[in-house]
Amino acid sequence: MIDLLPFVLAVLGLLIVPGPTNTLMAAAGAARGVQRSLPLLAGELGGYLIAITVWTELVGAAGTSQPWIGTAAKLIAAAFLLWSAWKLWTSKPASDTAAPGITLGRVFLTTLLNPKALVFAFAIFPHVSFVARLPYLGVFGVLVVATAVAWQSLGAAAALSSRGLLTAKRVEQVSAVALSVFAVLLIGQTLQSWH
Repeated sequence: MIDLLPFVLAVLGLLIVPGPTNTLMAAAGAARGVQRSLPLLAGELGGYLIAITVWTELVGAAGTSQPWIGTAAKLIAAAFLLWSAWKLWTSKPASDTAAPGITLGRVFLTTLLNPKALVFAFAIFPHVSFVARLPYLGVFGVLVVATAVAWQSLGAAAALSSRGLLTAKRVEQVSAVALSVFAVLLIGQTLQSWH
């Protein structure tokens, strides 16, 4: 029996953080509403599943002959998270939330190239055979859909909000803190398993 709780928490911790795909989902929700944005879910699911599978297989194959590759990959992923947190904290929020051209293809390519896929592959998904990874991929797919719909809903709600309590900068700062915490936990776990 596999324990999915740590996996679920790690996936959700990274999926909720703003990034290129979440930005597209929120923008689509703001521009068209949640219901008309739902077809974009196929692009996000496809992009993540392909990217994670390719990266996991590559790292898995290299890691069997060179065990340090897994440790290095996790530390690189943690460094990426810290860099992303810094960029979020110091960036100026984009004001154009209703960007045109948010298509299924754009969402697919954006997700396929999303650096979060590297973090999922290097640090979160277990390095097991493809068949043994299937339950994790199934749970991941459900979490992707739930998170994407939440981002679409957030975009739709922000478009309707006139108070401005949920500003882009506040969301980015909270996300930066979450990324930093995740990076520190990942570094601690990696260094602990190295001994």
